[in-house]
This record gives sequence, C-alpha cells and structure tokens, in this order.
Amino acid sequence: MKSIDELRTLVEQEVLSLKYPSKPADLYAPIDYILSLGGKRMRPILLLLSYQLYKKDIKLALKPAIAIEVFHNFTLLHDDIMDKAPVRRGQSTVHTKWNENVAILSGDAMLIQAYQYLSELPKDSLMACLPVFNTMALKVCEGQQFDMDFEIQAEVDLESYLKMIEYKTAVLLGASLKMGAIIGGADAKDAENLYEFGRKIGIAFQLKDDLLDVFGDTDAFGKQLGGDIIANKKTCLYLKALSLSEGDEKMELVNLYSSHSINQTEKVQKVKQLYTSLEIEVHINDLISEYYDDAMKSLNAIDKETLELEKFAALLKNRES
Repeated sequence: MKSIDELRTLVEQEVLSLKYPSKPADLYAPIDYILSLGGKRMRPILLLLSYQLYKKDIKLALKPAIAIEVFHNFTLLHDDIMDKAPVRRGQSTVHTKWNENVAILSGDAMLIQAYQYLSELPKDSLMACLPVFNTMALKVCEGQQFDMDFEIQAEVDLESYLKMIEYKTAVLLGASLKMGAIIGGADAKDAENLYEFGRKIGIAFQLKDDLLDVFGDTDAFGKQLGGDIIANKKTCLYLKALSLSEGDEKMELVNLYSSHSINQTEKVQKVKQLYTSLEIEVHINDLISEYYDDAMKSLNAIDKETLELEKFAALLKNRES
C-alpha cells in the first residue's frame, strides 16, 4: 500500500501533467493557475487510500481521483467570488487576478472536465459512482447556498451551521472515500462506513478551518486571517460565542458583526479578543475531538488495515494550515 506522501506525489504529478489548450487563454489559463497552486490534495488522496484497501494497482482509480480534485477546485473559484476572497493558498484568487466573469466560466469548464475524467471509469464502476458524485455535487451547492443565506439571517443556530458545513465540505470527503471503495470492489457496508468516516472527519476539518481563520498563522494558513469575521460569516466560533456571552459582551459581538463602518483590522482584533475571553478556541477544539472520535468509530468498523487513513485523520485534526 502506498503511503500518504507517495500518493500526494502521484496526485501532484497527475495534476501538473494535465494539458490545456492555449486558446482561449482566459478560459484555460485560470484552470492551470488554480491547479498549480498546490493544496493538500486530500480528496483525491482519500479516494486512493480507500481504493487501496481493496486493490493494489491504483491506475484504475487515478482519473476519478483527478475528477474529484478538479471538481473541488471548481468550487473554490466560485466560492471565492461569492466570499469576495482576495487570497487562496497564499496567492491571488482567480477573480482578482483576472475578473469575476473569467472565474465563473473557467469554473464551469472545470466542472465539465471533472465529469470527463470520471467517465473514463469502466461502465459498472461509473454507474455505481455517478449517483454518489451527483448527490455530493448537489449537496455542495446546497451547502454554499445555506452559507450565503446565513449571512443575511438574523439568527442561525449551531445545528444549522453544522448541517451547512456537512453539505458544503464534509460530503466531498465522504464521497471521495466511498467512490474509492466502490471502484476497489468493496461491499456496500464498507463503502458506507468509509463515507461516514469521511463525512465526520470532514466536519471536524471545517471546524478546524474556522478556528484557523481566526487563530491561525497567516503564512501557514495561506489565506487572509479574519476573513470570516470581515465577511460577517456566522461560523461555529461566532455561534458558540453568542451562546456563552451575556449583556454588554454579547451586544458588542452583535454590533461588531452588524457594523459596516468599523475598520476591518480593528473589527478582527476586537472579535478575536472577545473569542479569547470566552475561551472559544478550547470549546471548538472539544467539538472537533468529538467528531474525530466518532469518525474513528466508523473507520474501525471496517475489517481492513486502515493505518494510513488513521494517519490522515490525525493530520487533519492536528493541522495548522
């Protein structure tokens, strides 16, 4: 079985070997740009790790793994526009380097490409994977819409937020693992347990992402710190802070999130100070551990050697970027 690092190298080689037409340049150059920025490549790695539990030769799983990575990066192009994000992986986002119309159309092309790569599977595997992929893709869209809805809703509860990040982020990890299992010939029970492992670890991953957006290191994180605060995103940190705060403290937090006149840097600093006083970092880390432990229960239900998947889960839980 190939290690995580070996699979990451393999995926990186496959991604960088993708060739695009030279014209129209504003359609294909942004695709090459976003894919060349690197990233963790964790979704295709998860698909390959899952596949390796059942078969050794991973050639059959490479194209669907790339399909997953291209799909993921397609969502980033569109998400960055909606979030007005200036930075992705330490570099300018596509819509700031080119413009929004370019980012939209290049993203559309990437979605089509994802289906093209997926369609190279043998017929039986393709017919089994397509419903998983399609269901996941639609949930990702639903999750993004929930996320945007939350920005204008006066009240959002933590349960709704967790459902949103399950759809927007976690289902893609779950689908990656399930598709890898299906292509590898796993039975339905194993495929579902791997999906649940990915879904739960995916929620933990996004909770960690929310945490790093405020408490991370700018250079390591690769994105603008405090971006969620600037965008008034009602993340798990904000919702937990609302539930724990009282009186003037709660009023200050609500006012900071509703203000459009305060300096952005000052806003981030003040919200972070409130989070620190309420020990929000501790509370969210506890929630991350709950989802991580639950994910491991699903993984342990599989009668296979899952050491590399366990390592991967630990890396996600303890990451600093």
